[in-house]
Amino acid sequence: MRILVTGGAGFIGSHLVEKLLAAGHGVAILDDFNDFYDPQIKHANITGFAKDTEIYHVDLRDVASVRNVFQRQKFDAIAHLAARAGVRPSIQHPQLYHDTNVTGTLHLLEAARIAGVERFIFASSSSVYGASKTVPFSEDQRLIQTLSPYAATKIAAEFLCSTYSHLYQMRVVALRYFTVYGPRQRPDLAIHQFTRRIHAGQPIEQFGDGTTRRDYTYIDDVIQGTMAALKYDGAFFDIFNLGESETIQLKDLIAAIENALGRKAKINQLPEQPGDMPLTCANISKARNLLGYNPTTQFSDGLPRFIEWFLRSGRGR
Repeated sequence: MRILVTGGAGFIGSHLVEKLLAAGHGVAILDDFNDFYDPQIKHANITGFAKDTEIYHVDLRDVASVRNVFQRQKFDAIAHLAARAGVRPSIQHPQLYHDTNVTGTLHLLEAARIAGVERFIFASSSSVYGASKTVPFSEDQRLIQTLSPYAATKIAAEFLCSTYSHLYQMRVVALRYFTVYGPRQRPDLAIHQFTRRIHAGQPIEQFGDGTTRRDYTYIDDVIQGTMAALKYDGAFFDIFNLGESETIQLKDLIAAIENALGRKAKINQLPEQPGDMPLTCANISKARNLLGYNPTTQFSDGLPRFIEWFLRSGRGR
């Protein structure tokens, strides 16, 4: 297949591009290399395979530039991973998040419709579940409230995907990723940020009392599920959770990083942040049954792998 990966220079996207190339697919990357974090990190992410792909420096908000990509190449599938990410920044910049994540997704869907693209994978988020009282979270739950503009943009984009699938018989799969971590993780995310600061002897910010829980999902497992979604031949529109179905408390995460680094954290405890979810936990039975999703990396194995990458990559210097 010829596949366009949006956000292909990012954390998850660069891993997906690598896997697709290894499987013999033709791949193009669409990424705007914005400054949400250092663009040089994104360029470094794709150094190993940049020569094997075509790279389009395109902002999804620019409808003409998005359509131009589809005029230059024909794609069999799109893996749409590009987004403005992060709960807390979305509260400061809701318009930017809406324009990129909702309007940008609409631009991509419309370009795909015009070009006759038959498969569309959308990277959604566990944040769409809000403060759901039903745990673990299941895809068939009725979602009536999100807790941040970021989460709202993801559920809105899911509905756009559903609508396009219904109207134009486009096969669309929305994947709700649960707190993905591993090599190349974004520097703003908790595991990477805590590791960097503890390693450097700098204080970390702990929001709340440390009892919030997350379903941390290792990158290899998420990529396995995403690759399976590209072959899915079930319903024309479907949603799947990709998580580990195992939760870790924030204070236990910090302790595990301390352990792995052999250094004690200096903790600056702050009030809970608006928009943060108290808990995420995925019911992955649907993905297991229909995608053959099979997460194999427990947190006790995945965290040391991340730490090893962090130290080897020189990110701590």
